[in-house]
Amino acid sequence: MNTKETSRQRRHHRIRAKIQGNSERPRLVVFRSNTHTYAQMIDDDSRKVLLASSDMKAKKGANKTEQAKIVGTEIAKLAKEKGISTCVFDRNGYMYHGRVKAVAEGAREGGLKF
Repeated sequence: MNTKETSRQRRHHRIRAKIQGNSERPRLVVFRSNTHTYAQMIDDDSRKVLLASSDMKAKKGANKTEQAKIVGTEIAKLAKEKGISTCVFDRNGYMYHGRVKAVAEGAREGGLKF
């Protein structure tokens, strides 16, 4: 039986078969829960999370999409501090709109290239 979550996981497995991050160009993964948005930069060669960001500390007055954009700019700022300028975007099986798109736009505005 295909639920939304199993369909997303199937899409994610198809995407992950094609993309991979390394130390020079890590994978930027977006995760969406019902209440929060998370982003991580992962080096798949060494299987380590290089940096992470979430909207847990973001201002509460903004809506979820605005908070997701803040997450994108914050992860771009952290990446610049570590000397990372390019990455591979992994939408984690989610459709590219709403909060996922906002994270990507925020990261691009922060200076990341993907």
